[in-house]
Amino acid sequence: MLRNASDAEDVCQEVFMKALTSGWEQVEFLKTWLMRITVNHCLNHLRKNKSRWMKEKMLLLFQREQVEPSILTVVEQKESEDEWKRRLAKLPDKIRIVITLRYTNDLPLADIADILDIPLGTVKSRLNRGLKMMRVILDELDDDLKLSEEQSVKRNSSLGRKEGEELGEKNKRSNESFSAAGR
Repeated sequence: MLRNASDAEDVCQEVFMKALTSGWEQVEFLKTWLMRITVNHCLNHLRKNKSRWMKEKMLLLFQREQVEPSILTVVEQKESEDEWKRRLAKLPDKIRIVITLRYTNDLPLADIADILDIPLGTVKSRLNRGLKMMRVILDELDDDLKLSEEQSVKRNSSLGRKEGEELGEKNKRSNESFSAAGR
């Protein structure tokens, strides 16, 4: 029924353990009773294996769909982690600990209060203050990015004007040489 010798041995052992522990002396037809227990155990075992087999198959399907991330993605993730750590390092220790426990370790506020041995209200206020500080740090970063973009645009536009002026002078010279050659 199980098509596997080791599974059959396991089920046989379970059947006899159940039979010995459940008053077999009072059963009138012992052979029929043992066969019924055996069939039930075999069916349960097959159901469990079918469920396990389906789960394993689904797991394999999902694992196939997940492609290893590209090197670029891994590098970007590492850079963003490093950037997050640098920004987090700018926060005071008391606030950084609360933010780390909450958002890196996904702990509830009550657990953070227990771990740090501080009141829940203090945890909430430090978390709020830390988020505000992080927002300020992010705004400073955005301002720095905008400033650097503006500077690069100015540099490119001034380079473009210089190149345009040089190109214009070359065109004038070539026109003069063509007009002189045409005379």
